This record gives sequence, C-alpha cells and structure tokens, in this order.
Amino acid sequence: MRLDVFFGAHGLTSADVQGRVVVVIDVLRASTTIAVALANGARTVIPFESAEEAITRSKAFERGDYKLAGERRNLMIPGFDLGNSPREYTREVVDGKTILFTTTNGTGALIAAQPAREVLVGAFVNFTVVSAMVRAAARATSDIAILAAGSERHFSLEDAVCAGRFVRAIRRGLADVALNDGAQASLQLEKRYGNDLARLFEDSSHGRTLAEAGFADDLAVCGALDAHPVVPVYQDRHLTKLGPDRER
Repeated sequence: MRLDVFFGAHGLTSADVQGRVVVVIDVLRASTTIAVALANGARTVIPFESAEEAITRSKAFERGDYKLAGERRNLMIPGFDLGNSPREYTREVVDGKTILFTTTNGTGALIAAQPAREVLVGAFVNFTVVSAMVRAAARATSDIAILAAGSERHFSLEDAVCAGRFVRAIRRGLADVALNDGAQASLQLEKRYGNDLARLFEDSSHGRTLAEAGFADDLAVCGALDAHPVVPVYQDRHLTKLGPDRER
C-alpha cells in the first residue's frame, strides 16, 4: 500500500486522494479546533472556503442553532461568533450547535480532499484514535494520504511533524509500505522533536506568530497529546464525530 504526505492543498490533484483514506492536518489551529468542538458536543462542523459562503449558509438555520466561526490572519472575522481558538469552543458554547467554519488554511484543505474515499481530521489532540482508524485501513491495504495544510500556501513545520508521527504509527509492523518523499521527510522531522511539542511550536514560524498575536495559550491546547480523543469524519460537506450514532 502507499502512504503519501502532501504539503498544502494548492498543488493537490484529485488523483492524489481518489479512492484513499485521507487525514487532513492543520495543527495550528483548525484541526485542533474541530476536534475540540466535536468533543464538546457540537452537532456538526461545516467548512467553507470563504466567510461569505458561511454567512449565506447561515440563513438556512434558526439563529440559536448555529455559530458563525472562523479567522483571517489569526483573528476572528468581524461579526462572527467565534474565532479559531480552540479555547473558545467550550461545551457551554457549542453543545448541540452547528458550526459554520472558515479558516485561512484548514477548511480549504478539507474541501480539496473531498474526492477521497474517506476524510478524517487529525491533530496531536486526537492522534491515537485517528491513527488507530487509519492503521486499520492500512492493514486492509487501503492507500493512505496525509494532507498537511500548511500556512498561507507555505510549508508548516508543526503540520509536517504531526504528519510524521502519523506515518510512523501507521506503518509500524506493516510490510510493503511505499512512502513518497513527503512521508520520508516528515518522518525525519518527527524524529527531531518526538514529544517535545513545546519546542516544536517555539521553532515553528506559525507558532511564534500566534504567540505574538496573543494566542500563546492556544499552543498548550494544540500540544495536549490525546486530550480530545474523537475522530472527526468529513462526509457530504459535514464534519461529525465517529461514534455509536455515526456509522462508517
């Protein structure tokens, strides 16, 4: 089976994901925020490429049933209910709500992955449960693609390291796993950082940018390994939590 890592959605083609199980990673912060929202009871998260699309879609809902959420340049979009800080997505705020969500990088990567057979959202906060799901697919010889969203069409260190962690876990004990260069590079980066996610975020340009913008506390949330063990599944333009009420 093939296990490939792609950096950024802008160069992705349908052939890269067609028929595969795909994991979309945007550690800082969209994939972390999605996991936190679903863990805290959000009914669904619907990703959009633009704020205008999210606002238009909101007109189909009763006002108390949804939250407009997202960011541009790391800051909450004016007029929206929530930004992209996972700390905002408490149970009191999101339980039972539909989250209409648009971000600079992560939501575009999700939309780009739509031709896949199955799309999951991965991060450090839900690493073990998502990697177990993907590893099961790999044992059944499904090809896997990991899409590291990056930051504003550029490579992101934290997404690559998280991708490498997934590559290491998925291929463990499996024979005949073919890795592309992206997967090989991610493995080498993951070896450098291991569990030292604080150092990773200090070295990451996006991590430093977030800290300088006043979101240093978000980094601790994003680096809390397995703190929100949910599997977000993207299907029919909706993200929902895999569980007893959601069949694969």
